[in-house]
Amino acid sequence: MTLKFGADVSTARTDYGTVLLDERAGEYWELNPTATLVVSTLMAGGDEADAVTALTNEFDIDADRARQDVDALVQQLRTSGLAE
Repeated sequence: MTLKFGADVSTARTDYGTVLLDERAGEYWELNPTATLVVSTLMAGGDEADAVTALTNEFDIDADRARQDVDALVQQLRTSGLAE
């Protein structure tokens, strides 16, 4: 499943990850490097399994934990209305 931010969401990469601005609510969200990797993978057309693989390749994390983190992040982004 690809991930796409809504039209009212601006993004900026930083040295520490990615910052999202929800222009509708005027709220900022900060994604750490792990979340940034997940979002980048999904926005590039990858699915959740690709994001899990990217996490396990880049960080010292097992696949079960990576899958939980990917699922939680995607759910939070969708629930908040930031992503479609």
